[in-house]
Amino acid sequence: MATYKLTTPISEEQIRKLKVNDIVYITGTIITARDQAHKRALQYHKEGKQLPINLEGLAVFHCGPIVKKEGDEWIIVAAGPTTSTRMDIFEDEFIKNFKTRVIIGKGGMGKRTTDAMQKYGAIYGAFTGGAAVLAAKAIKKVRTVEWFDLGMPEAFWILEAEEFGPLTVAIDSHGNNLFEDVKKKTEENRKSIYEKLGIQQ
Repeated sequence: MATYKLTTPISEEQIRKLKVNDIVYITGTIITARDQAHKRALQYHKEGKQLPINLEGLAVFHCGPIVKKEGDEWIIVAAGPTTSTRMDIFEDEFIKNFKTRVIIGKGGMGKRTTDAMQKYGAIYGAFTGGAAVLAAKAIKKVRTVEWFDLGMPEAFWILEAEEFGPLTVAIDSHGNNLFEDVKKKTEENRKSIYEKLGIQQ
């Protein structure tokens, strides 16, 4: 296990050095995107439209932030992670089309996303659920907000962060997925316990 401090844009070469259980802190541009923003971004790509920002080398945070406006500036009040499995149906295409390097969320993602991360060079960084205020402290500025018509939680918030983390690499670019490993071990243990207890499955 090692600790890395990365600055966006992050290269594929940097990502390939990371392994599961490594700790990562990110400085630079982070985008928030949930279901609706993923859907719209992929639709834009399909139609040949440009996104509001080039996502290559950036970090995408599965988050519906609580934001307030002070004068002309937006201030992030809380920025807790959203359960990432909701984005599993979009993330492989997102990584393929936009070359995002870090996906941040909670709860893990499945095989489709793991395969895309291995193929195109990306990682999943797990952020602690319930630490929304800690996340907000690492966000130094809201550069802009796009697609606000989707609503505050679903909008495309473009943020500047300083040492955002700690993120645990839970899926790396080598096909390793901590969540799948835990699931597999749990199933093996369950079978073993059932056998010892003489329970038919």
